[in-house]
Amino acid sequence: MSLSKSPSATFPRSPASKDASRWQRGNTAASAAKPLKPFATEDIKILLLENVNQTGRDILAAQGYQVDFLKTSLPEDELVKRIRASDVHVIGIRSKTQLTARVLREAKNLIVIGCFCIGTNQVDTQYAAKHGIAVFNSPFSNSRSVAELVIAEVIALARQLGDRSNELHKGTWNKVSNGCWEIRGKTLGIIGYGHIGSQLSVLAEAMGMTVIFYDVVNLMALGTAKQVPTLETLLGAADFVTCHVPELSETHNMIGRHQFEQMKHGSYLINASRGSVIDIPAVIDVMRSGKLAGAALDVYPAEPGGNGDYFTSDLNLWAEDLRSLKNIILTPHIGGSTEEAQSAIGIEVSEALVRYVNEGCTLGAVNMPEVNLRSLTMEEENHVRVIYIHHNVPGVLRKVNEILGDHNVDKQTTDSRGDVAYLMADISDVNASVIKDLYQSLEGLSSRIMTRVLY
Repeated sequence: MSLSKSPSATFPRSPASKDASRWQRGNTAASAAKPLKPFATEDIKILLLENVNQTGRDILAAQGYQVDFLKTSLPEDELVKRIRASDVHVIGIRSKTQLTARVLREAKNLIVIGCFCIGTNQVDTQYAAKHGIAVFNSPFSNSRSVAELVIAEVIALARQLGDRSNELHKGTWNKVSNGCWEIRGKTLGIIGYGHIGSQLSVLAEAMGMTVIFYDVVNLMALGTAKQVPTLETLLGAADFVTCHVPELSETHNMIGRHQFEQMKHGSYLINASRGSVIDIPAVIDVMRSGKLAGAALDVYPAEPGGNGDYFTSDLNLWAEDLRSLKNIILTPHIGGSTEEAQSAIGIEVSEALVRYVNEGCTLGAVNMPEVNLRSLTMEEENHVRVIYIHHNVPGVLRKVNEILGDHNVDKQTTDSRGDVAYLMADISDVNASVIKDLYQSLEGLSSRIMTRVLY
């Protein structure tokens, strides 16, 4: 039986949009929060991997949860052993830990996953949804950090700063201007005009660049940026091409040999999105031929699980060839690695986890219907919140309401997303015996994925 406490703060009703939810999180209702029922919050066990920021750890620890913290990711076998031993309810990761179906299958008590990063491709979100496990991420918090890194790389590539710095470190004075450029007046082509791409657009224009972008949907351009109809159009017009797309089957190797042929001779390529987006052996060839004047890569198809001397041909067969190239900037997936971004991510994701554990709120979940009810207050004693995650099949609501029908349902909401539906209901005038009966009755339904009872 999955029980949790009432939250330590109250939140208003579900907003009409994700933008509205940002305002909702900072607001408190006039009524004080409902006092806690006897329940040991230390029973909630959390496993945090990959050095999740201190801000996030503090928020979770302040709730009284048991927080187990590791600085690195874990290979699949070790992660399975750790989960079996600790019986966790919450897992927090960044980009390296792979939460596959095999791993999730072993997490018998897992109710929610927090991805302290933008992407969720490292999680089998479909398997998680089908087993009632919500997944949250931070889609906005590191956008500025990534955009600033790309601007820095545009300038560094145009001036060959990496090569000049390496040469001087070795004692070689090599003052040259050949092949070095101002970025003012150059064209930046942005592939993917989302949170990062649009911020980058504004920064680039402020530096005097002309901005064009390509996206699979029509979007409003910021400033004087212009959307182009095809990827080919962008590649043929841009002096600098930068990728900001998710990892999907449609984006796998979207920049390969054919696309490099369409680019300007002497242009530059930047990838701070996902390692699978660029055909790196093709990058090596066009760099050697002079087709590309420079490149900056922050992400790779295979990345080490921790810091160390691991970026070798044992990890990626082409690693030594890539490292040997001139005017290429190689960084270890640091696009969002700033103090500001990691602090903001820690707060955003941890607060989402707390709301889900304590209230069942799914606003911001990437794999669940977004559902919320206002919090219970001190005036609402002897109330219980029932959460029923179920298969989205006909007749479920009728059977659920037959179970709830003998009780006073103060408020109820439900929504579906694909094959999964999520129902929340607050019921008044109940005691421990009634709560147990409600839980067991809902658990007995054939449509059930997961039942949670919060009070």
